[in-house]
Amino acid sequence: MSSKSTRSEATTTPGASKAQPAAVSNFLRAVIEDDSRSGRYASRTWGGKPGPAVTHAGAAPDPWPIRTRFPPEPNGYLHFGHAKSICLNFGLARDYGGACHMRFDDTNPAKEEQEYVDSILDAVRWLGFDWGEHLYYASDYFDVLYQFAEAFIERGCAYVDSQSAEEMRANRGTLTEPGRNSAYRERPLQESLDLFRRMAAGEFPDGAHVLRLKIDMASPNMNMRDPAIFRIRHAHHHRTGNRWCVYPLYDYTHCISDALENITQSICTLEFVDHRPLYDWVLEKLADFGLLARPLPRQYEFARLNLSYVVLSKRKLIQLVEDKHVEGWDDPRMPTLVGARRRGFTPEGFRAFAERIGVSKADSWIDFSVLEECMRDHMNETAPRRIAVLDPVKLVIDNYPEAQEEACEAPNHPQKPDWGKREVPFSRELWIEREDFAETPPKGYFRLFPGNKVRLRYGFVVECTGCDKDDAGNVIAVRCTYFPDSKSGTDSANNYKVKGNIHWVSAPHAYAASVRLYDRLFKVPNPGAERDYIEDLNPDSKHVITAQLEASLRDAAPDSRFQFERHGYFVADRVDSRPGAPVFNRAVGLKDSWKS
Repeated sequence: MSSKSTRSEATTTPGASKAQPAAVSNFLRAVIEDDSRSGRYASRTWGGKPGPAVTHAGAAPDPWPIRTRFPPEPNGYLHFGHAKSICLNFGLARDYGGACHMRFDDTNPAKEEQEYVDSILDAVRWLGFDWGEHLYYASDYFDVLYQFAEAFIERGCAYVDSQSAEEMRANRGTLTEPGRNSAYRERPLQESLDLFRRMAAGEFPDGAHVLRLKIDMASPNMNMRDPAIFRIRHAHHHRTGNRWCVYPLYDYTHCISDALENITQSICTLEFVDHRPLYDWVLEKLADFGLLARPLPRQYEFARLNLSYVVLSKRKLIQLVEDKHVEGWDDPRMPTLVGARRRGFTPEGFRAFAERIGVSKADSWIDFSVLEECMRDHMNETAPRRIAVLDPVKLVIDNYPEAQEEACEAPNHPQKPDWGKREVPFSRELWIEREDFAETPPKGYFRLFPGNKVRLRYGFVVECTGCDKDDAGNVIAVRCTYFPDSKSGTDSANNYKVKGNIHWVSAPHAYAASVRLYDRLFKVPNPGAERDYIEDLNPDSKHVITAQLEASLRDAAPDSRFQFERHGYFVADRVDSRPGAPVFNRAVGLKDSWKS
C-alpha cells in the first residue's frame, strides 16, 4: 500500500510472486502467516464458484492461499472508514498472493439501490484495487440460505416465532437479566417448517412471523439469545425483483457467505466482536450437518477509523445531506470517497494513510492532519506548479512600455528538472496578492511598501513608489518601477539583492476563475461530544472567490491537480469544470495548520 506504487491488483495469478508486506503495525499479518505455516486452509477445494458444491469430492484445490472480502451494504456512499477497510482487505490479499472478494450485503431491499452499487464499485477501483472475477452478492446465495434455514428447522435448531416485535424486545432481557423463552420456542418442527414455507410463499404480512435460531435465551451474550435469521419483507429487490418476500438477516447471511466463498480471514471492525460466537455457532452447526466443509473461516476484529473533525456515522451523514448542511454526497467537505475525490484527494494518499496508521485491536483517534499530510506528500511529488493570485490587486509598472510583452521562464516542478520549464507572459500591468502590499508595513515585512524593492518571482526586481485609492480609501492599484537588467536567469540579475519575493500573473493574459477554498466541515475535533453535532458545524468551511490564474490553467482538464505556489494543492472540479473554463477546489494547503 505504498503511496508511490502504481495501480494495485488485489487479485493475482495463483503462484505469482508476492509483494513484500509493508513493515507497519498490523496484527493480521501475523494471523495470516501463522495460518500459512500451519497449513490451516491447505485442504480447501474450489468448485469454480461459491456454493455448497465446493464440498463435493473431486473438486480442485483452492488456488488462493488466502481469501479476504470487502462486504459493504449498497445503501449509501462509502466514507473514509471504508477506505481503511478496502485498503486492508485488498492490501492483505495482494501482499500474500491471495484474492479479495467484492461482495455486496444486499439483504435489505427497502434501502438498497443500483446507484449505490455502481458508486461503491467505482470507489474501490478509484482507490486502486481490482476484484477480478470475484464480484459477488449476498443475493446470489438466497436459495442456499433458505435451504440452510430449513435444515436448521428440521434439526430442531430453529423455530418460527409469532410474537410481536414489542413482545420479542420485552422478552429478550437486558445485559444483567436473562431473556425469557418465547411461547413458540417449542413449536413442533413440522409446524415451524410449514409456517416458514408459507412465509416464503407470501401468505403473511410484514412482521407476522420471524425465523429464530434456538440457542440460549439465558446467554450473557445478547447476540446468542435466539437471534432472528429471516424476516418477512414485501419489497422489490434491485437484483432479484419480487421473487422473495423473506430475507435473511446480516449475522446469518454474512458468515455463510464467507464459508461459501472460501474466505479464510473474515475481517470486521470491533463492534462485531460480540457477534463472533454466533458467527462460529452457525458455521459449526452447518458443518456438523454436512452442509459445509471444514476448515471454516474465522472472524477477526480491528479498530475502526476514528478521525478528528469528521463524523462517519451513516445516520449523521444522511442528515447532513437531507437537511442541506452540505451540497450532496459528493460535496468536497463530506468525508465520503466521492466527496474526497471531488475535493482533490488522491487514491495514493488514502493508501499511504492506511499504511501509516496501521491496524490494531484498540480504539484510538487519528488527527485529520495525518490524512492531510498523506495527501500533501503525494501531491508534492506529482502536482505541476502554477501561479495563482487569490486576492488580486493591480500592480502597475510605470516605466515598463505599455505595448511591450515578454516571456519569463518558470519550472514546472522545482525538484524535477526533467519536467522542463514553461513560459509565463510579463506585461506592464500585473495581478499580485493584496497582502503583498502595505502602506505602513509591520516589523519584519519584506514585501511591497513605498521605497522597498522586491523580486517578482521568475521576473524582474521592482521598487514600490506608492498606490492609487478609490473614494473610500481602498487600494485599487500599487505603483512601482522596474529595473530592466534584473530579469531572473540573466547574469545581471545577481547584482540585485532583495529580501522579498512575490508571485504575480500578467493582467492582460490572466484567467479569472472561480476558486473554492474548503476548510474542515466541523470546528471541533470531536463533533457532538458536548452538544448536538450540527451545532459544531464550521460556518467558514467554504469560501468561493474569483482568482486570477496563470493563463495555462484555462486548459486544465477535470480532475487535474496543481500546486498553486504559496497557496496549496488544487484540483479542477470534476463536476462543474467545462472545456476552457475550469473551476478549482483547494484540496489541502502547503502546511499543516487550521485553514491551511
